[in-house]
Amino acid sequence: MDHTPFIIAAYSIGFVVLLWCAVAPLMRKKSIARDIRRLIQIEERSRDPNS
Repeated sequence: MDHTPFIIAAYSIGFVVLLWCAVAPLMRKKSIARDIRRLIQIEERSRDPNS
């Protein structure tokens, strides 16, 4: 009985999971930074007396 397909599948799944664990926080950081910049702009506009 050859176990090679199962071993390759297990390593592939493990690699995908580890890759996702590395990439997901980077994508979340970009989204959070964009939201913070947008909120700062809204707050600055609301404080500006000329607007």
